[in-house]
Amino acid sequence: MRARAAAKAPEPVSLSPEEVAFVRGLVIYEDAQILALNKPAGLSSQGGRGQVHTLDELLWAFARPGKARPRLIHRLDRDTTGVILTAKTKPAASFLGKRLMERKFSKIYRAIVTPGPPERESGVIELALRREEVGREAYMRVCAPDHPDAEAARTRYRTLAAGPAASLLELEPETGRMHQIRVHLAALGRPIAGDVRYGGALTVSGRPVPRLMLHAQALSFPHPDGGLKRIEAPAPADMAALAAALGVAGP
Repeated sequence: MRARAAAKAPEPVSLSPEEVAFVRGLVIYEDAQILALNKPAGLSSQGGRGQVHTLDELLWAFARPGKARPRLIHRLDRDTTGVILTAKTKPAASFLGKRLMERKFSKIYRAIVTPGPPERESGVIELALRREEVGREAYMRVCAPDHPDAEAARTRYRTLAAGPAASLLELEPETGRMHQIRVHLAALGRPIAGDVRYGGALTVSGRPVPRLMLHAQALSFPHPDGGLKRIEAPAPADMAALAAALGVAGP
């Protein structure tokens, strides 16, 4: 049997001083094993189109001479902000990748949804999802659990603050399907403000919504050196300002 060829290592990416300074400014935690960043809106984690560099490519700013850059452990949608984790060593990447597959990660998100609060203050959304390609774009759709392409998906939610036109929700996805939170909230009748793909409002009470109002606030996970680690990221200014203007700033 012929041996499988080894995967080719990615080529280093040349970054400008401004790009290096930009990505270094996103760091919210670092130790010998991991590096966590507060990803801004508009930055693709990987494979983005129409921009110079993705976050994955910007990670070359942290590479040491002769060594690989940090590796992304998970992704966030382009306009989702918040905590994103990378591993600085190959053993750490392997460890964290396995723990992620074992669902040992706990992810907490916040979202501004409309119109007003859900009928139930808290609950669990358990709706199977399937992927659908429309041209060059990928969507997730709610489907029957016995659909041949169905993927089980489960999201916990609770209302943190409620107003007449919007509410602030805390969300904990127990599975990691693409666009899971966005599709589940749309199915609940409370799409995320600014989420044009899944029916989110572009204005709320006369106020423009600049983008998808979804923030990955906290990430808890087993650390490669032992114990549990929790990392939090403050909400971005545009989301905090909109929540305050709508009276749903929350705790």
